[in-house]
Amino acid sequence: MVAGKPPSLQLPRRQAECLRALPARLLSWVVMKIDAHVHVFSPAVVTERDRYLDRDLTFRSLYREPKARTGSTEELLDSMDRCGIDRAVLVNIGWTTQELCRESNEYLLESAQRWPSRLSAFCSVNPLAGTQAVEEVERCARRGACGIGELHPDTQGFDLGDPTVMGPVMEAAAQYGLPVLTHASEPVGHAYAGKGLVTPHVLYRFITNFPEARIICAHWGGGLPFYALMPEVRQAMVNVSFDTAASAFLYEPEVFERVTALVGPQKILFGTDFPLIKQERLLRQVTESGLADEAQEAILGGNAARMLGLAPD
Repeated sequence: MVAGKPPSLQLPRRQAECLRALPARLLSWVVMKIDAHVHVFSPAVVTERDRYLDRDLTFRSLYREPKARTGSTEELLDSMDRCGIDRAVLVNIGWTTQELCRESNEYLLESAQRWPSRLSAFCSVNPLAGTQAVEEVERCARRGACGIGELHPDTQGFDLGDPTVMGPVMEAAAQYGLPVLTHASEPVGHAYAGKGLVTPHVLYRFITNFPEARIICAHWGGGLPFYALMPEVRQAMVNVSFDTAASAFLYEPEVFERVTALVGPQKILFGTDFPLIKQERLLRQVTESGLADEAQEAILGGNAARMLGLAPD
């Protein structure tokens, strides 16, 4: 927690209503800043990187370049302290095998249990594993996981838009009240490691197959919010959120203002993709975006706090 700031607490509804009535300059001291999309890896992955590159296609697609950083939990906490970020969501990657999903999930869950006031964890599964994937969702939910993802359909080898494949995992997610985070990519623009083909067309099939599900599309949904000008698309996205992970590598800073105008600030989750991008860089883009204080507060933490059950709906 940043020196001089009061602790971030889950507040009763009446107190929360009182806080919302405070001037923005005072409320900014109370609202948590939450990075909803970060990646950290266990010491084994960091020290035996080549072995994991050989074992897993998703990890290889994202981290085959030596300059691609695999941060530790301790490095993340140092960055959070430096930037004034109260909490971060440890997002997994879509490991190809359930064995590696489980191994990585353990590290994230243990990290969240070690620093419960600072960290939350999502769990990784491969929907192709069927019953094993569902059992892993259940196991992780009982251990405190607060979401599923990040899914990487291309390298994990499944069709995100196939309801038969996705159905069991989505049912488990609904049973435990877990949002599902999927990787997303732009159908145009430059190539980069792990970009893949989870474009708005694929995402739209997924979303419309599961209209009641809480879905998070990473990386601004590969541009899906721009289709919100179509009434049927806007209606389909009623339960969908978009995170800002890797935004500085993909879009000009004006994306914050433009997407907010299209879908509203309540649908945007601040995420950096740490350690790919420094947290302070994305924070600066939000604070310099020109958005109203209330919109910035929603994006920087209010929306994620509600998603994680740390604030009233």
